[in-house]
Amino acid sequence: MDEETKSHLEELQAEIRLRTGTNVTQQEILERLVEDAYESKSGFVDSFRSSTVPLTEEEKAAMRDGQFKSGVETEEDDVDGVLYG
Repeated sequence: MDEETKSHLEELQAEIRLRTGTNVTQQEILERLVEDAYESKSGFVDSFRSSTVPLTEEEKAAMRDGQFKSGVETEEDDVDGVLYG
């Protein structure tokens, strides 16, 4: 763990003690952080992506390549019927 991260952990520990009056170990803080990340895995994993928005030109082109025109006019009610039955 680098010095900046260690410092942030110490600040969290002090803030918890100040606001709650409870002494917690750095191990307890790390366990809670891992639990929270595990509970929201999708968001946590996505946080490691370099970027999701805006799409790159290659991503936009890939989306356009997958589109096609069926020649059928689609109304909002048609979509609702397919989605919701």
